[in-house]
Amino acid sequence: MATVTIAPTRPRRFFELLLLLLALAVGIGGYALTSINRTGALPANLLQHIGILLAISLIAKLGIRFLAPYSDPVILPIAVALTGLGLAMIYRLDQSYQQLDQAIVGMRQLMFVGVAIILAAIVLVLVKDHRRLRSFTYTFGFLSLLLLLLPMVPGLGVETYGARVWIRIAGVSFQPGELVKITLAIFFAGYLVRNRDNLAIGGRKFLGMRLPRARDLGPILVVWLIGILILVLQRDLGTSLLFFGLFVAILYVATNRVSWLVIGFAMFAPAVLVAVQVFPHVANRFHVWLHALDEDVYTQVGGSYQLVQSLFGQASGGLMGTGWGRGYPQLVPLANSDFILSSLAEELGLTGLLAILVLYLILIERGLRTAISVRDGFGKLLATGLSFSLAIQVFVVLGGITRLIPLTGLTAPFLAAGGSSMVSSWLTIALLLRLSDAARRPSAASPAPWNSGIHPSLEAAEASE
Repeated sequence: MATVTIAPTRPRRFFELLLLLLALAVGIGGYALTSINRTGALPANLLQHIGILLAISLIAKLGIRFLAPYSDPVILPIAVALTGLGLAMIYRLDQSYQQLDQAIVGMRQLMFVGVAIILAAIVLVLVKDHRRLRSFTYTFGFLSLLLLLLPMVPGLGVETYGARVWIRIAGVSFQPGELVKITLAIFFAGYLVRNRDNLAIGGRKFLGMRLPRARDLGPILVVWLIGILILVLQRDLGTSLLFFGLFVAILYVATNRVSWLVIGFAMFAPAVLVAVQVFPHVANRFHVWLHALDEDVYTQVGGSYQLVQSLFGQASGGLMGTGWGRGYPQLVPLANSDFILSSLAEELGLTGLLAILVLYLILIERGLRTAISVRDGFGKLLATGLSFSLAIQVFVVLGGITRLIPLTGLTAPFLAAGGSSMVSSWLTIALLLRLSDAARRPSAASPAPWNSGIHPSLEAAEASE
């Protein structure tokens, strides 16, 4: 019998370099245009800004070249482009905040970017084979619970805008929930790849759907309870929605049963309605969402002023925007973090916002393509979970600023000011690069199974997938 040999695809590193240079040009161009439009001159520290961004990008590029040479050539440039756009908008807002004697965060955000990329490189060094993570499934599950409980520790947790999701150590604030998106994705992928056969077995049919058996509802009930506890103890609707939606999405991909999506929605929606009746903070979010344009809601403390101002800003931006530095996004509270998409929509217009959303869409698509291509079940579910995590977060943030759904307090990945979000976003990129490297690497060049000769049962399970 004739054997057909398919030549492996060579990594397109030159193509990646061109995209990386284009991504840098986008961020640096926004930084320069802001200063030109506001002062008529280039920023005094432009060369320093360019040098720092080039150094960070060069480190990232070299790291990918040696640590993940077969990785997807599109993922890194898109992450750099989004980060550069975020830095440019934060710098632009800093100029307005400086005139208003408010805190400026641009240099601190640049430092966070450097720290995030260094941590991402460390992940690539430590995780040479993503399948190793599977043996720590329950460790990551325990770590997720620990991180979620940290804000509840007296003296450590900090309440901000009604939600208790921050911790402060030595004067430095951090949001553990940002890391939980990653640790839970690893835990869900490891758990479901072991139990997907049982969860995929159907019971009775209802409205054309094959419902799961009653005894298989345990995992989704446990995760639902965790989501409710987050909603009750931390009063954080966004994080609760993100974690529960992440689990239901991975569960659907693992079992290919639409009934899990229906069950997930049927469980979460009533819980939110109860929370609206019980918790004033959650009720206020819904009241502001439904009655944002009422005068009494607009003028009250904690009312819809922030949301309505962002809507006015987006409307004034129109199709093409006011231009970098020519709008008034600083009138919106938290314009550089929770509402940075609104700030970008005002100065870049609907066209610019759609371009940013396309970048997100391409990044999510490359993650899902990796999930299809990677050879093991755990890798497929992990890539799916990380991609869906980004997708859900972007949807929740965009839905909040456009009044499609209530505001939740989540921030746009890569764009928003804040170290927690930046670190978690780049750690997600590191894992997607590792997974795409495994997916695109020719079989002959793949590393030997990490558990070969050590854990025969796990090796057999891996082979059966």
